[in-house]
Amino acid sequence: MIRPIYPTEAFGVENGFDLDSSVVDLDMSDHHGRFGKDAKGKFLIMPGVYKMQYNSTYASGANEGAFIPNRGIQQIFSPGVYAEYKNFTLQFQPEILLAQNKDYLGFPIEHQATILFYYEYMNRIDMPERFGDKAYNRVYAGQSSFRFNLKEYSVGISTESLWWGPGRKNSLLLGNNAPGFLHFTLNTRKPVKTGIGSFEGQAIAGFLKSTEYLPPWPDYTIQQNPVYIPKRENGNRYVSGLIFTYQPKWIPGLFLGYGSVNHMYRSDVSSFADLLPVFNGRKKPSNVEDPITEKRQQFSSGYFRWLSPQGRFEFYGEYGTRGNSRKFEEFVTTPETGRAFTFGFAHLIDLKKPGRFLEVSSEMTLSGQTIREEIRQLRTWYIHDHVRHGYTHQGQTLGIGNGPAANQLFVGVAWVEGMKKIGLQFERIEYNSDFYYYRYEASKDIRNKYLDLIFGLTPEWKFGDFLLSAKFQYVSTLNYKWYLENDPDIYFVPGYDRENFVGQLGLTYMFR
Repeated sequence: MIRPIYPTEAFGVENGFDLDSSVVDLDMSDHHGRFGKDAKGKFLIMPGVYKMQYNSTYASGANEGAFIPNRGIQQIFSPGVYAEYKNFTLQFQPEILLAQNKDYLGFPIEHQATILFYYEYMNRIDMPERFGDKAYNRVYAGQSSFRFNLKEYSVGISTESLWWGPGRKNSLLLGNNAPGFLHFTLNTRKPVKTGIGSFEGQAIAGFLKSTEYLPPWPDYTIQQNPVYIPKRENGNRYVSGLIFTYQPKWIPGLFLGYGSVNHMYRSDVSSFADLLPVFNGRKKPSNVEDPITEKRQQFSSGYFRWLSPQGRFEFYGEYGTRGNSRKFEEFVTTPETGRAFTFGFAHLIDLKKPGRFLEVSSEMTLSGQTIREEIRQLRTWYIHDHVRHGYTHQGQTLGIGNGPAANQLFVGVAWVEGMKKIGLQFERIEYNSDFYYYRYEASKDIRNKYLDLIFGLTPEWKFGDFLLSAKFQYVSTLNYKWYLENDPDIYFVPGYDRENFVGQLGLTYMFR
């Protein structure tokens, strides 16, 4: 539940990407080898990775790393090398992004009565619909790191994507929806065994970047008042976080954990407590203002995972709170305030042929609020009154990939055999439900709810030294961008419905 994982240490695999030890032979290989005194160093060519995504009509997709909101084709090329000598490891795996970034219809300008409400959110987060008006090409450090390792522990600097928590589709605190950010890390590489059970953990301190791209129609005015309020020029932020997982020795298969993240503008960092506000000692009633805690944006979550290897079944959940300064008594009284949660399960069912399974999985994530006061006061996940770039890195949210107040239901079924898999998926995604109730509380018109119904086919296959994965999705969008064009002569007019086709291809080559 703390990723990336380290197969060499955790599972005893000699080379992390060679899970069945069938690819790498250091004595015979033309690409991999040993170096240094007594050949104690190891050099590996990382698998070459190519990823492509195509959106036919408008931007769609989440939790896809360096990919951006894009119409058309975008591609990622990611070569890499790995070196290990004594206690030091170096992994260099950059990501080269090439995106067509074609124009598409985002928030409609005809939506004049609603754009003011929409900017109440856009002025509190750096989440542009489109990254400029031309092709978008970037080179990122990607999945790179330099570490010093000692037994179960590792310390170093990294730009690897982080995923915290048990969720398969969404993480409340840290996921791979945005490119990896530069961070210092102190973490375990495998469970640390003690007399009461096993522990894993990670502490990070990193740096988030903003974008220069604006929301749609930033020059629009209502009664000569601009809807867009410029953010500070330097929107770069400092982020810190802590997570740990505990596996009790008396209950095999049960994992319990806690995580917390905090970010703020770098210029606002003024004390040691800002660097790592562990459990946030400045607790207060929610109706009391504290200028120190209110310049920080904080999230915390508790989570569990119950795993049954014999039954090939897992059940997991994560419960998070927006803000981390409430007193315990207030949290117990109103735990639904500022909450978000994820619950899911996965089960492998034996088929007749040994080694073949039917995988059934489902996950539900809710971050939209249920308390009216929270919605009216714009206390929505990932947006913030002071940190007005929100919980983002380079224009994309770091937690739930579908953005603030998103609600999602996923159901999947798949045929699985070894490294081969053919799956069918269904997703229902409701975008920013807080905005819907904030804007349409009076009418409660279901034709304004903005949601996707997604049907997908997801094959994965191994061909020799190639790993192929694909995703083909048909996206039926109801009430796109909450837009409804009323007809004075007809009451029931459908909302603005649209369709999109999403195609993804991933190809990995394993060097021998």
